[in-house]
Amino acid sequence: MSIDERDQAEKCTVYLKAVADPTRLQIVRALRTGPLTVSDIALLMEVDMTTVSHHLRVLYHANITVTKRDGKYIYYSLNPELTPGKRQFNELDFGCCKLDLRHTSTSPPH
Repeated sequence: MSIDERDQAEKCTVYLKAVADPTRLQIVRALRTGPLTVSDIALLMEVDMTTVSHHLRVLYHANITVTKRDGKYIYYSLNPELTPGKRQFNELDFGCCKLDLRHTSTSPPH
C-alpha cells in the first residue's frame, strides 16, 4: 500500500467513525439546510446543548463541519470540500465513499 493510499484510508476511517454515531448522523442531516448554532441544533433535535456540543466537536475534528463566528455565535455547517460543486447537500464525498444524506431510515434501502 502506497503512502497516498494509506493516508486516504486513514482519512476515510476518521470520516466513517465520526458519522457512525446516530446522533452525529442526525446533526449532519440537520446541517444540510444550512449553518446552525449549537442551540439551534439542540432545539431541533430536542437534546441538551452539551450533548450537541460534544458531537459537533467530533465532527469538526473529523473535518466534516466548519465554523464561522458571527459576534458571540458560532455557526456550524458542512465542509464544502466534501460537497464539491453541489448546491444541495444530499451527499458527502469522503473520497473513499459517498454518504447519501437523503435516506432517513435506519434500514437499508430496497
